[in-house]
Amino acid sequence: MEWQDQGAVLNVRRHGESSAIIEVFTPQHGRHAGLVRGGASRRMAPILQPGAQIAVTWRARLEDHMGTFTVEPLRSRSADIIGDGAALAGLGAVTGLLAFALPEREPHPMIYAASQHLLDMLGRDPEWSLAYLRWELALLEDLGYGLDLGRCAVTGVRDDLIWVSPRTGRAVSRQGAGEWADRLLPLPACMLGQAPFDMADIRAGLRTTGHFLHRLAGELGPRPLPPARDRLMALFARNAPNT
Repeated sequence: MEWQDQGAVLNVRRHGESSAIIEVFTPQHGRHAGLVRGGASRRMAPILQPGAQIAVTWRARLEDHMGTFTVEPLRSRSADIIGDGAALAGLGAVTGLLAFALPEREPHPMIYAASQHLLDMLGRDPEWSLAYLRWELALLEDLGYGLDLGRCAVTGVRDDLIWVSPRTGRAVSRQGAGEWADRLLPLPACMLGQAPFDMADIRAGLRTTGHFLHRLAGELGPRPLPPARDRLMALFARNAPNT
């Protein structure tokens, strides 16, 4: 069996003396693993880095075999942001969460497109942190954990939505929260597409998406979320001293 596609490298692990097993997120074949012969060599190792865009040809005798990849580099991303610690942390969080959450060999074209857009923003667009928050919302939506932020779950109003129910994922207005406000999750305006925003808003929004990512993780194993996301959250916390 054989197919060709392209995608972003999610992770790499050494296999034997000189080979590597990589996972690639592709538009047509989803998250897919394969063996790259010589993947740990001096020539290939710099190419096979998380976030790198590569063209792959996959071959296997049977469909359910892991198979082998032949790889052609298209574009490095980590090399472009090597001096930007925040962008590198963002890249690690994106690739780590995709490898953690996506089912194997199942296409997810919507989140693939969103991931490509976000990865291309890292280190180039100053608003990539907001794009990352919205990407986590999109990932939850794509995996069946989408939040309903259109109207208040209690009163039905569409205005003054500032909370999210940790149980249902539905928005709650200031009036609708009442005495339960301290048990709800924050809903910063930037999660509703409203501007402006600051790092405190981003961190508040990621607290909310993180709650539902942890719920997803519990149903997948249970397993802890990738440490790369914790590192990104810690970095954002240092830039949001008032949260």
